[in-house]
Amino acid sequence: MQITLGNPASAPQPLSPYYSQVARIEHADGSALLFLSGQIAEGATLAEQTRGVFETIDALLKAHGASLADVVNIRTYLTDIGKLDEYGTVRRQFLTGTPPTSMTFEVPRLFRPEAQVEVEVVAAVRPS
Repeated sequence: MQITLGNPASAPQPLSPYYSQVARIEHADGSALLFLSGQIAEGATLAEQTRGVFETIDALLKAHGASLADVVNIRTYLTDIGKLDEYGTVRRQFLTGTPPTSMTFEVPRLFRPEAQVEVEVVAAVRPS
């Protein structure tokens, strides 16, 4: 098993140099697990922010030979659980196959005051 931490150059860079966006755990058979740090995005509305979050997640996964179809677990943090439907509408545009396991939490705030949503995922990558 090999563990790699990093920030793919082909994806949006993290907001701080003090964390890695992706942890890749490579197995002997070539399969891997990808653990993505929580992602936020700019936007005036929750829908805009959610779209930006999933676009970033998609880019991070692609940099590791994966796609949104490989997501097996998703954790979502919303500052207003009353907007769950607005978030869900956008999420379903990106996660179109069998839904991954999921947890959604309401939190009083995120590390950026303007952030309304943060999403982290785990993806399973098959051997190539």
